[in-house]
Amino acid sequence: MSSDGSSSFLFQALPSRLRLSAGQRRELQRFASDLTERVLNGRSFCCLLTNDRKLRQLNREFLEHDYPTDVLSFPAGDSNGEAGELAISIERADEQARQLEHSVLDEIRVLMLHGVLHLTGMDHERDSGEMARAEKKWRKEFGLPVTLIARAR
Repeated sequence: MSSDGSSSFLFQALPSRLRLSAGQRRELQRFASDLTERVLNGRSFCCLLTNDRKLRQLNREFLEHDYPTDVLSFPAGDSNGEAGELAISIERADEQARQLEHSVLDEIRVLMLHGVLHLTGMDHERDSGEMARAEKKWRKEFGLPVTLIARAR
């Protein structure tokens, strides 16, 4: 993570058809900065954008689930202003964006928001709707399409 309090991205093993332009990367970096400032109160995070294979590996290694997923969150706990790390599959994001008829960048933003809320300690499986309400609020503020929790309902 960045030592200046800003959040950062790693782009690894992206399929050639899903490689992002410099402009798209800048848009995601701006959104990460917004999340850092507004949702995480200045705590930074690092986001790995990669492929299904890597997400499957991470999901298997850390959660013992042998399948690719769209986003994984790894909270940092109590560490020097860092909220933690996210891993996002651009292949899952692309598929979900096509199904829901919005851009892959919007889908990545939805996944980032979802992951960042997990970094704050929220857990939609156990919190009686607290995370769903927060996700809805932030989705509206950021002008994002329907978020993950809302889709599951």
